Amino acid sequence: MRVWRPDWPCAVRRVLAQQRRGAGDPTLRLAPPGERGPHWRASRTPEGPVTLAIESRNADGEVHARAWGPGAEWASDQLPELLGAADDWTGFEPRHPVVREAWRRNPHVRLGRTSRPLEAVVPSIIEQKVTGKEAFAGYRALVLRYGEPAPGPAADVGLRLPPTPAVLQSIPSWEWLGMHIDPARSRAVVTAARHATALERIASRGPVAAPELDRALRSLPGLGIWTSAEVRQRTLGDPDAVSFGDFHVAKDVGWALSGREIDDRELAELLEPWRPHRGRVPLVLGAAGLRRPRRGHRASLRGHLPRV
Repeated sequence: MRVWRPDWPCAVRRVLAQQRRGAGDPTLRLAPPGERGPHWRASRTPEGPVTLAIESRNADGEVHARAWGPGAEWASDQLPELLGAADDWTGFEPRHPVVREAWRRNPHVRLGRTSRPLEAVVPSIIEQKVTGKEAFAGYRALVLRYGEPAPGPAADVGLRLPPTPAVLQSIPSWEWLGMHIDPARSRAVVTAARHATALERIASRGPVAAPELDRALRSLPGLGIWTSAEVRQRTLGDPDAVSFGDFHVAKDVGWALSGREIDDRELAELLEPWRPHRGRVPLVLGAAGLRRPRRGHRASLRGHLPRV
């Protein structure tokens, strides 16, 4: 068992939640809010599959982690980075009174990093241009159908490993359609899987490789600025990654800082003074619960099966 004592009040559940793709994500099972854990995570490390069970000990600040599988040692060593220990806020200035107050209320918010790019690329592609409900359902179906049971006792909580690159490349086109993942997104997933080794090699160099990872991701068909930002946030903990093109980010940040919804062009102008910490502004505002009121009906899942 790995016992780690962070030098700040680490909100384990909040940091891990950055990696979760909906409440039904089979690769990450979080304990209910307010509980110390265990929180369960399944991953494919450079050394092989692993299951992590992470529990925070609020009384003494310790984090306890148990690991099973060939990747146990790697994942245990990487635990502090996963929970935000390497997230450096040096140089960040609140600048705006709303950001300043949000940061004052949440001074210990951190970006974690996994160093496993494909595990962020696949669900990010699936989330492109669809509702969150549809995206989460598609990723869940993919993992349940083509992933594997995670090692150790994780079967008791329904934890599963994400599919391997080889498996992703072997899935027939009609199976993707049956999971509500259209051809454009499934082709992008398969392409990313073919480049998984190269992406992992770049990510292994850590946050300094963020520009290179951005270029590599955006060079692949079907991956643009939004997908790259989503991947860099989770894989490298990139503090400058902003999800331009997201349905909510610009509107929420605009509402919080100027009292109105804004578009991506205005968001880029608004966040420019925070470079190279632009991504921290949505993070801090989100941690403070500063989101515009949601309106309208929820969209239902669409089908992508061909009509006959």
